[in-house]
Amino acid sequence: MFRTAAQALPPWLAHALNAQRGPVPWNAVARGALAGGPLLTAALVAGRASLGVVAAIAAMLAGINDRPGSRRTSVRRIGVPALAGAAGLLVGTYAGQHLGAVALTLVLTGLGLVAGCVSAVGPVASGTGTQLLVTAAVGAGMPLPDPGWQSVLAFLAGAGWLLLLRLALPTPTSLTGDLRLGFRFDGERAAVADVYEAVAALLDAVGTEHAVARRAALTAALDHAQDALAGPRLRRRPSTAAERRLHAQYAAALPLGEAATALAWAEQAVPARAAEGPRRLAAAVRGNTHAGPLPAPSRTDPALRALDDALLHAAEAFDRGRGSDLHVRRRSPRSVARAVLGPGGREYGLRAGLCFGTSAAVAQALHHGHWYGSHQHWYWLPATAVFLVKPDLGPLVSRVLCRAAGTVLGALLFAGFAAVLPRPEGLVVLVAVCGALVPVAARHFAAQTTVVTVLVLALVMVGGEPQASAGRIGETLLACAIVLVVGHLPMPGQRGAGIRAGIDAADAAAQAYLTHVLGESDDRATRWTLRREAYRTLAEARAASARAAAELPALARHSEGTDEVAAVLERLVDTTTACAVHLDDTGRLTPRHTERLAALRDELAERRGRVGRHRTLA
Repeated sequence: MFRTAAQALPPWLAHALNAQRGPVPWNAVARGALAGGPLLTAALVAGRASLGVVAAIAAMLAGINDRPGSRRTSVRRIGVPALAGAAGLLVGTYAGQHLGAVALTLVLTGLGLVAGCVSAVGPVASGTGTQLLVTAAVGAGMPLPDPGWQSVLAFLAGAGWLLLLRLALPTPTSLTGDLRLGFRFDGERAAVADVYEAVAALLDAVGTEHAVARRAALTAALDHAQDALAGPRLRRRPSTAAERRLHAQYAAALPLGEAATALAWAEQAVPARAAEGPRRLAAAVRGNTHAGPLPAPSRTDPALRALDDALLHAAEAFDRGRGSDLHVRRRSPRSVARAVLGPGGREYGLRAGLCFGTSAAVAQALHHGHWYGSHQHWYWLPATAVFLVKPDLGPLVSRVLCRAAGTVLGALLFAGFAAVLPRPEGLVVLVAVCGALVPVAARHFAAQTTVVTVLVLALVMVGGEPQASAGRIGETLLACAIVLVVGHLPMPGQRGAGIRAGIDAADAAAQAYLTHVLGESDDRATRWTLRREAYRTLAEARAASARAAAELPALARHSEGTDEVAAVLERLVDTTTACAVHLDDTGRLTPRHTERLAALRDELAERRGRVGRHRTLA
């Protein structure tokens, strides 16, 4: 009933009610509980409460970036934003001490512009830009009694402590099989096993209405495994036999996924035992064991023959695999620069700079006008605007509604806790509890805002600031108003440029993949690289288009039609995959393949001209 009611709501309101589902990440919960609370306790014992507050804030921000994946990827996901956060804290602290209100506003506006442009590069860059701005606001608007360099070291220590917990603590999957190898590669093994499970699920769904969603789930699993295995390393290539074997097992899943996609495209019946082989391979990856005998599917069709051949290849890779190629096309400095300086980066940068600068200016005006009452810190308003202006956290109105509701609830909860808890012991316990709840609350922006609000208010009270829940509610609502106004202001360039840039990237990747397949090249490694890039960019474009569709009509109309273009591109990439499998088997395409390609190309050209109602994509 609730789902039916949500579907009847307008998209911009329904999105605010949606929450992610999944098992409780107990490992992240444990890390959160062991992060800020112990750091704050150690600082209080040493008589350096202010440094403990900074360290706990750093641990909280690192906990927000502590997502499922391998330990290697966590180094980049947590470490890079933490370094940017330290830099932002340093700049904000010294700028707040030595610059006047106007000069400080200009500096913060410039930081917002740079951070916004950089955030267009990808998820890690987005987290990096966020921490840079949040800590700059904290450094400038929450003056601390310690020298700036000590605060920076405390921030790095707090983030480093959370990262150390992420690297050192075991997970349930690491306790199976060989403990040493299981601990080191548990995230990678789980990610690769999920790929084989996704292949099996797609084979089960062939010929049903669930096939499209299962193919999208396979793309997500492949992206996750690729990221888990391609994390930062000291050596250029895998250094151990176990890691090389994992790489080979991942690579062996690519032809399986290709064959399964071709079968889904053909919409033909698949024997029930076809999915049994990938499931046995998934269990072998999870248990770090040999594959054993695999049931062979029938070989009555090119796609089924490709599936059989891929299973045989996978069995060999599991026993003697030494592969290292992850079929990832590394981003060149030029492509990164295009993302930063391109239309998407410029649009996000302008809005982030304007929102951050405006909120900082208003906060300073209220501060110098003594509107804040008994507390002297003005960081909350610009820090709130940073989270509200981020498009990857959801549509604008959804972010505003969730942030406002979460802050009001969090501030009211903290007011109740502050009235009954002993100080500082009760507040330290509250920080530890909230740290443990952050990974669970990450499923919904309002829930995360509630937990973070309680946590931050507890931290600043430990640091000596009086209880200020009412003021924080007012500042949050003011930040929401600022971001709503700036979000609807006309800007130089084309509105929705980031969405269109994503569609253009997906289109270019799909065309490159199609050109390679129709060229009948025998270079399968390049083909799989192009296929992975096509599906990855397409998934990113579809996600951005879905977020844009849930905006208010005044904003959603600028990206109107991009979801339809993405759907056509998805069918084109699926058809290209089916063509590749058929060409491998027969050396020529059937009339069905050629007719489908021609029809999709015509439909793509037609729909691209309708994007944004009045603009044709280049």
